[in-house]
Amino acid sequence: MQALYVYVIAGAVLAGFVQGLSGFAFGLVAMSVWAWTLEPQLAAVLSLFGALTGQVIAAVTVRRAFDRHMLWPFVLGGLVGVPFGVWLLPHLDLVLFKVCLGALLVLWCPAMLMSQHLPKIAFGGRFADGIAGTIGGAMAGIGGFSGTIPMLWCTLRGFQRDTQRAVIQNFNLSMLAVAFALHLANGSIARSTLPILGLVALAVAVPVLLGARLYIGISEAAFRKLVLGLLTASGVAMLASGVPALLQRG
Repeated sequence: MQALYVYVIAGAVLAGFVQGLSGFAFGLVAMSVWAWTLEPQLAAVLSLFGALTGQVIAAVTVRRAFDRHMLWPFVLGGLVGVPFGVWLLPHLDLVLFKVCLGALLVLWCPAMLMSQHLPKIAFGGRFADGIAGTIGGAMAGIGGFSGTIPMLWCTLRGFQRDTQRAVIQNFNLSMLAVAFALHLANGSIARSTLPILGLVALAVAVPVLLGARLYIGISEAAFRKLVLGLLTASGVAMLASGVPALLQRG
């Protein structure tokens, strides 16, 4: 049990710092630690709660004005996707879950690093924004990964750093709150989980504040390289754990 708490705290501290710095990615970082030892359902609930807690703290400490007309397609699409993600969670396979998440990190993070050299996407308009929001909402229900696809989409659309953070910060806060409420409503959060949720909340608080403070003074290029490099390493670690087990099944 002590080892479990160590893993939970380590994942929450690391993920909280990255979320405070980047405005998203709590679930991706936390799951890269927790997926080694925790069952996917428990890890997903902890990830969702930690992401929501960190997002609330970050939203208060690093406020950014936002354009409602730019935000609403993401939120509307996300509200469609969240229930699907909540439904999908109990059906997840641990090994396949780790492999898919690791592959997502390894493919997505280098794409984000290279996206500044890609042509900016102008087609699709608000409908395409809504599709990105739908995927983000589904991933919020699965385990608090709501910002992954919308953040990549905002980058490909050519949004500036502060604009991206404002959209993603408010989108994440909305989706994570809805997803957590749905999990509470369907009884997937047991009473025995409450002490661990409290531990996650305590572990997240200070790292989120430190990350948010660093965000204010760090350059755009530096924070992109730091966060995305860390996420890529997390993806490699998850693939190293999951792929051998998956191959062993065959």
